[in-house]
Amino acid sequence: MDWSVILSDALRSGIGPIAAIYALAAMGLNLHFGYTGLLNFGQVGFMLVGGYGLAVTVSTYDGSMWLGVLAGLACAIVLALLLGVPTLRLRADYLAITTIAAGETLRLFYRSSWAEDVTGGVFGLQRFANDFYDLSPIARGTYGVWTVEFNARDLWVLIVGWGLVALVGVLLALLVHSPWGRVIRSIRDDEAAPRSLGKNVYAYKMQSLVLGGVIGAVAGMLQAIQVQSVNPDSFDPGVTFFLYTLLVLGGAGRILGPVVGSILFWFVLTFLDSALRQAIDAEYISSDVISTSEIGAVRFALVGLALILLIVFRPQGILGSRKEMLLSER
Repeated sequence: MDWSVILSDALRSGIGPIAAIYALAAMGLNLHFGYTGLLNFGQVGFMLVGGYGLAVTVSTYDGSMWLGVLAGLACAIVLALLLGVPTLRLRADYLAITTIAAGETLRLFYRSSWAEDVTGGVFGLQRFANDFYDLSPIARGTYGVWTVEFNARDLWVLIVGWGLVALVGVLLALLVHSPWGRVIRSIRDDEAAPRSLGKNVYAYKMQSLVLGGVIGAVAGMLQAIQVQSVNPDSFDPGVTFFLYTLLVLGGAGRILGPVVGSILFWFVLTFLDSALRQAIDAEYISSDVISTSEIGAVRFALVGLALILLIVFRPQGILGSRKEMLLSER
C-alpha cells in the first residue's frame, strides 16, 4: 500500500474547497444550534436557495454574478422568515419538523417539471460562474506542496472559501461575545431567564435564524460555483446530517468547532476510501468481503461508528465544553 498517496488524498480533501464549503455551512448551523439552541434540520434548504439564486439569475435571466449573489442572500432571508414566523414562538421540535420538511419540499419543487423553465428541472443549470473565475489572479497550472496539489481553478475557490470561513469566524466571534451573543446563549440555556429581563426572545431567535441561513446560502453559492453546476439532488437531506456530524465532531457552540470538524470529517472519509481501495488492490482485504463498489457505503459506516464512540466518550466534541452542554440541558 502506498501510504504517501493515501495521506496526500486525505490532506487534499481535508483542506480542499469542499471542506471549506461545509465548514461555512456548519458555521451557520452552529449559530442556530450551538449558540441559540434552534433545531434546524433544513440547513441544506438555505444552501439550495443560495446556489439557485445565483445560478437562476445568471443562467436563466442573464443577470450579473453580483446580482445573483444578492438574489441568493434575499432568498435565504425570505426562507428564514417563512420558517421562523410560524414556528419560533412554539417548542423547538416544531422548527425541526418544519425545516426538514421545507428542505425536502424545496428540492422536489426545484426538480419538478413546473419549474423546469427557470431551474432546469432534474438537469439543473450549468456554466454560470465564469465571472467568478475571471477574477482569479492565479495563472493556469498546478500548485501545491509534496503531492498535495490543486489546479488553478480549485486553488482560487479554496482561497476564497477559507477566506470566507475566516471572515465569518471573526464576525461570529465578535457577535457571540457581544451583548447580543450573551442573550442568544442565555436563550439556548433557559429562555425563561432573558424573557424575565424583558428581552424579546422571539426577535433574537429570528435574527439568529436569518443570519445563520444567510451564511448557509453563501456556502451554497460557493458549492455551485466550485462545480459550475446546480442540481436539486445535490441538496438532499443527507447534507444537513453531514453538517451535524462535523459540528458534533468539532464541538457545537465553539467558533472553531465546525472548522476543525469539517477538516477532520473530510480527511477521515477520504483516508478510509483511499486506504480501503489500496487494501483491496493489494489483496489485504478480499473482494469477497468488501467489493470496490461497496467502499463508499463502508467508509460512511466506519465514520458513523467513530461518531458513536465520540458521543459515548466525549459528547461535547473535540473543542466543545461539557460544562456548557450540561447547562444547556437543564
